[in-house]
Amino acid sequence: MQDNDWQVFSERVSYEDRLHLACVALEGAWDEKRQAEVRERNLHVLATLDSLEERRGDIDEESPLVQELARIDNKLNVLMDIVTRLLVPESVLPARQRIRLNATGALISSNVVPQTSGPLLLRLHIDACRALPLELPVRQQPGADQGSTFLAFESLGEALSDGLERFVFRHHRRKVAEARQSLT
Repeated sequence: MQDNDWQVFSERVSYEDRLHLACVALEGAWDEKRQAEVRERNLHVLATLDSLEERRGDIDEESPLVQELARIDNKLNVLMDIVTRLLVPESVLPARQRIRLNATGALISSNVVPQTSGPLLLRLHIDACRALPLELPVRQQPGADQGSTFLAFESLGEALSDGLERFVFRHHRRKVAEARQSLT
C-alpha cells in the first residue's frame, strides 16, 4: 500500500510552490470527532480559496460594468491582503518551504519533518488566505529522493480529497495559461 501511494502521487498532476508550512507531531487523541472538526475546517479553507480565486469568464471584458467590477475586485484583494497581514504577520508564520502537493500527499524537505514514528499534521498557509491554514493529517512513507520526505494524507474524506484535487487542477490550469501567454 505504501509504495502504491508514492506511485499514485508521482503520476498525478501536482501543485508546486514555496509555501509557509510546518509539519508537527499530532498531539492528543486523533478520534473521529477531532478528525471531523479538522476536515470541516479544511473544507472551509478550500471553499474560501475557491471564492477568492474565482474568475468570471462569461462577461464581455470591454464593458464598463466588467471594468468597474475588476476595479472593485482589486480593491477587495488589497483589503483582504491587509487584513490577512494584520491577523497573521509574516514574523509568526513558519518559514517558506518547497512543496509538491496533490490529493494523495505532499513532498517536502526532510528537515521540516520531526523525527517521530507517530502521526503528523502538515499545516499549509496558502498566500491567498494564510490566516486559515490547511491542516492535513499525514504519515511518512518511503519513495522520496534524498533530502525530501513523502507524506501520504490520511483520513481526508472524499469531499476534502476532491477539494484538494480542484485546488491543484486550478493552479495547474493557471500555470499552463500563463505559459501559453508568455509564448505569444
